Amino acid sequence: MRLMVIDMRKSGPVRRQFLGGLLAAGLMPNPTWADAGSPAFLSAAGQPDGSYVLCGIDAALQVCFKIPLPARGHAAATHPSRPEAVAFARRPGTFAIVIDCISGQVITRLHAPTNRHFYGHGTYASDGDLLFTTENDYEAGAGRIGVWDVARGYIRVDEWDSGGIGPHDIKRLHHSETLVVANGGIDTHPDTGRTKLNIPSMQPNLTYIEDGSVVDVAMLPPQMHKNSIRHLAVSQRGAVAFGMQWQGDQMAQSLVGTHHRGCAIELLTVATEQVRQLDNYIGSIAYSADGKKIAVTSPRGGVVHLYDAITGQFIRDRAFADVSGVAPRGTSFVITSGSGVMRSIARSRGCDARQSALKWDNHLISIETENA
Repeated sequence: MRLMVIDMRKSGPVRRQFLGGLLAAGLMPNPTWADAGSPAFLSAAGQPDGSYVLCGIDAALQVCFKIPLPARGHAAATHPSRPEAVAFARRPGTFAIVIDCISGQVITRLHAPTNRHFYGHGTYASDGDLLFTTENDYEAGAGRIGVWDVARGYIRVDEWDSGGIGPHDIKRLHHSETLVVANGGIDTHPDTGRTKLNIPSMQPNLTYIEDGSVVDVAMLPPQMHKNSIRHLAVSQRGAVAFGMQWQGDQMAQSLVGTHHRGCAIELLTVATEQVRQLDNYIGSIAYSADGKKIAVTSPRGGVVHLYDAITGQFIRDRAFADVSGVAPRGTSFVITSGSGVMRSIARSRGCDARQSALKWDNHLISIETENA
């Protein structure tokens, strides 16, 4: 019997092509993220030549793969059981790219239906059989959730009412099939670009969806109706944290909130100085892996805020120019910026930083946390 020796020292595109060939030939069963270079995170980025890529980033904050995108990306969703990801266009993009992260090949492209665009976010069912996407039905001025059958080649099989206007982010509550949606409340139309059409009457909310039906709605207090709920994080215990973007003339009172189903929204308040730092804009939000801390970023304010997730108390701030992406790493966080910096913000990892020529886009996706 002859033994086949596989040189696992192959790296980069060559290694991905090699492993992709084995997979196509049926010689590599049950591929895992280790076969794609063991990334811990995904992020879209811009390159110095003006092109765009989806990057895999390992636990040491090294880029382990770069896969081309046709235009600027926003966020990504990772399949629960195989090294496959969906990269979403930035709002108001109409495409999403399904990528085999081992070979770097495009599996398929999703196109928003006529009179729709994506909001840059999506999530899978726990078994990976369905993908859910947030969409704007801009002629009707209503939010929709697109439902795509993964096993049948990501064909669109249904769509659901999001329960509001401007559904931006969407997450699946851990250990369940319940979806939580951040309906930002802002009506837009491609004919007017990113112009906000309904600020005086906007009504942002959180909705919870099960089997296509809205089963719970959480609203902000009336005086906060101009606080657009945009980005979400979910803890292992089912808590939801959200970041907002204030559309009023004055400074926001709060830009971060939490919610448990069956309870009222709790707004996290900080001193006026800390609120002013955020410049009325939260870019990303994350729970630490143990669920005890919440981190939010403000690219406009150039600052990161940390909160105690149990008490809701403000812990500290950290200046970081053009920061936006944030994801958990253990009990702390990793953050990325549009200037190419990526670093840990754990006190014990103060020098754990990387500088690259890449311009990191809005979101840093934790592969492990996303699929819990």
